[in-house]
Amino acid sequence: MKNMVKFKYITTVLVCSLCMTSASACGSPKQENIDQGMQLIQQLQYEESLNFFDAALLDKENAQMSYRGQGLAYMGLTQYEKAVECLEKALTYSDAKLGEIDFDINYYLATAYYKQGELDKAKAVYESITALRPKEKTAYYLKGVVEIEQGDQEAAQADFDRAVEIDPEDYDMRINIFCSCSENGLQELGEGYLQAVLDSKDKKLTDYNRGRMNYYLGDYNNARNSLEKAKDSNGGVDVVRLLGQTYEKLGDNNYAASVYSNFLSTTPDAQIYNQLGLCNLKTGDYEAALNAFQSGLAIEGNQLMQVLSFNEIVAYEYLGDFKQATVLMQKYLSTYPDDEKALREYEFLQTR
Repeated sequence: MKNMVKFKYITTVLVCSLCMTSASACGSPKQENIDQGMQLIQQLQYEESLNFFDAALLDKENAQMSYRGQGLAYMGLTQYEKAVECLEKALTYSDAKLGEIDFDINYYLATAYYKQGELDKAKAVYESITALRPKEKTAYYLKGVVEIEQGDQEAAQADFDRAVEIDPEDYDMRINIFCSCSENGLQELGEGYLQAVLDSKDKKLTDYNRGRMNYYLGDYNNARNSLEKAKDSNGGVDVVRLLGQTYEKLGDNNYAASVYSNFLSTTPDAQIYNQLGLCNLKTGDYEAALNAFQSGLAIEGNQLMQVLSFNEIVAYEYLGDFKQATVLMQKYLSTYPDDEKALREYEFLQTR
């Protein structure tokens, strides 16, 4: 381990940022098995993908990318010890000049460590990152997340401050900081990073960003006003989703549903279908909720398959179809075996 520069990347806070880099990124002249394996990982077929990475090693394809692929597959199977072993092997093929692929592999390695609860290693990793890349805002942010979980609020705040100082206009990061603080009982600390945006009186601040700062601060009336303006100017999926959620927070679920439905009439989107389904559950229209979740699942290549699949099961439960819910839950757990909430729900279904 001494010859490795180790990096931390925590899926629980930045899951969407993990990229599925193909083997072609390294310019390997022979990569058929690696490409097949990566495609299977993207399809959540982790067991099947391992066969291709084994074949890639036998055929002397890019060894670093082969072991990387094995590591990702084992992570998908929640076998984190094996994932660590494979990803560490991948790093032994790094040369003296660190490239982006080395950072990528280390991010996944750190995710596996984190899943094992090795927070001390996480903190050391981020210190290594910032030593190499002093402007790496994500490293400061994620180090702060680890420190919050370790109960070191002072250190976490210092790292969050540094991350924000590097890029004051990264509003996604500010929201992530807020959420991390809120989830760990530090709501007031998190709110400060959002309120600072509103207090800055920045005339360049868009209606969407002003709206979402107010949304997370709980000022739903001002959030609605700003987001309505944003919808009128561009009406993108992020604006529509948050505007609908704002109306839900204000107690107007029927209008929220109309916001989602109007958007979906011209632009099918998995996020909005999911939100519409959740809104329908609140209003007791369980058939409509089921239809919304299934419509979202029908959109190929969407990034919400796990969420939509779970919510589809919930809709069947509300409809009283426990047999179908149980069948779908068994399939769900075969793909997402470490979902503790789903495991508890499965125990409930077995009593029905």
